[in-house]
Amino acid sequence: MKKQMVHLFVFDTLADWETGFAIAGINNPDFQKHPGRYGIQTVGLSADPVTTIGGMTILPDISIDELEPGAMLILPGGEAWDAGQNAKILETSKAFLTANIPVAAICGATAGLARAGILDDRPHTSNAAEYLLATNYKGAVHYLNQPAVTAGPVITANSTAPIEFAYHIFKTLDLYDAEILEAWYGLFKTGDASYYFTLEQLTNSPNV
Repeated sequence: MKKQMVHLFVFDTLADWETGFAIAGINNPDFQKHPGRYGIQTVGLSADPVTTIGGMTILPDISIDELEPGAMLILPGGEAWDAGQNAKILETSKAFLTANIPVAAICGATAGLARAGILDDRPHTSNAAEYLLATNYKGAVHYLNQPAVTAGPVITANSTAPIEFAYHIFKTLDLYDAEILEAWYGLFKTGDASYYFTLEQLTNSPNV
C-alpha cells in the first residue's frame, strides 16, 4: 500500500513542541487503524536547512515548488508568521482547501490563515481572540475560546494545546478507532497509566 503523505511545513523559528504529538502518532504504526497508511514529509520554502526555535536543524524532504497535494498540510507556529515570511505556503493552503485537502494550523500559523482570509467565514481558535484581531481579519465573530477547533477541512489550535491539536488531526485522518483515540488522549492529557492498559487491551482485542 502506497503511503499517503501528510506534509509538515518547516521553517526558521518553527515551534518544536506544537506538532510533536501529531507527527509521532502519524509516523508510528502502533495502535493505528491501518498501520503505515500515512507518512510524514517535510516541506520548506526552499531545499535549504531550517533551524527551529529549539535549535534543531531540519533538512526539508522537498521544497514548496515540489509539493503535490497529499492527505493533509500541517502548519506549525513560529515567529516567522508574524514577520510575514511564510506567504507562499498560504497560497498553497488555499489551493489545498479548494481541493478539500485538510489544513491544520497552530499558534502563529492561525494568524497566517487569518491574514489570508481563510478564517473569515468558519469557526476557529488561536492563542487569543485579541491576537487574531491584530491581523485585521473579518472572522472575529467565528472565534471560539477552545484549545482546538475543526471546521470542515480546517483545524486550528492554541499554542498550549499540542495534544488537542494532535487529537483533531488524528480524528480528521481517521488514524485510530474511536475508543483508541479517546484512550490515547486520556493517557497523554492526564498521565493516568490506566489509559495505556486500555490501549493495550483494545489493540489486542480480536474486534479491533
